[in-house]
Amino acid sequence: MNALSPLLGILAGLAGIANAVPYVRDTVRGSTRPHRGTWLIWGVLAIIACLSQRADGASWSVLLTATQAALTGLVFVLAIRYGEGGASRADLALIALAGGGLVGWMLAGDPVVATGCVIAADLIAVGMMLPKVRRDPDSETLSTYALASLGGALAAGAAAGSNLSILVYPAYYCLVNAVTAILIQRQRAILGVARETDGRKPPRRRVARAWRGLRTELQTPPYAPRHDARPGPQAVRGLADA
Repeated sequence: MNALSPLLGILAGLAGIANAVPYVRDTVRGSTRPHRGTWLIWGVLAIIACLSQRADGASWSVLLTATQAALTGLVFVLAIRYGEGGASRADLALIALAGGGLVGWMLAGDPVVATGCVIAADLIAVGMMLPKVRRDPDSETLSTYALASLGGALAAGAAAGSNLSILVYPAYYCLVNAVTAILIQRQRAILGVARETDGRKPPRRRVARAWRGLRTELQTPPYAPRHDARPGPQAVRGLADA
């Protein structure tokens, strides 16, 4: 533990609280729709990570996992009413797979292996959410993941100088939340461009369409063929015979 560990640990805990506030607010408002399966796994993992870190001797860095254990549980409770997903066969299979990671954590004798099992289960939870992010990035609160990444960085700083099993999880937490925030922002930008061009042809297609229209207009006579109103010889003979 270094001299800045208490300060960094407290800041990490505050960041953990700060990242949950906008998410809870947006969930209640209906603009954010948490994935039930993802937050179920995250809620269980946060409790396990907190207990594991504490058992391994973590001190100030455990503040982040402690706040996450409480707040992810709150989000999961809200997700039951306001969220989506978590009940399909694919979701249930992934939840069961994540449960295997929890069993691995309980059976592993080595703290690093146990933390690796927790990280593997966490990645499954992130993977469950990604299709929703690609389809509707506005259904997630971007600031939550950005602040969570900051909290992970602060917790990793608080854990600096500790053993590897304590340092790995906050470092991973920082990285995975940063990547998630980048994916959300990137997908929003992609869909934003698509919305701006919706209903308009790309420049190259507009030029091709204009050229086809001009060519058709040039090939079409400016007037319809004129039909002679006078009766022909056959019509005249027919009238005479009548």
